[in-house]
Amino acid sequence: MSYDDVEIEDMEWNEELQAFTYPCPCGDLFQITRAELQMGEETARCPSCSLYITVIYNIEDFQDKSQDNKRQGLEQSKNPAITVA
Repeated sequence: MSYDDVEIEDMEWNEELQAFTYPCPCGDLFQITRAELQMGEETARCPSCSLYITVIYNIEDFQDKSQDNKRQGLEQSKNPAITVA
C-alpha cells in the first residue's frame, strides 16, 4: 500500500538526481525520473527505506511531442490520399 498520493505539482525537480523528488519521513527523498513518467510509471520510491508514494499526473504532459508527430506522419504514409480526377 502506498504511503501517500502526491500530485506531480507538489514534487520538486532535482537537477542533480535528474528526478522529481518529494520528502520521505525517513529523511531521504522519494524519486521518479522523467523517463519513468513517460513510460506511465506512477510509483516514486525512497532509496533509503521501503516506503513509496503514488504520483498523480497526466501522462500526456510527459510524452515526447516529436514522437507523436512522427507516429502521425507514419500512419499517414501508410494510408496515402487517393485523388480522383
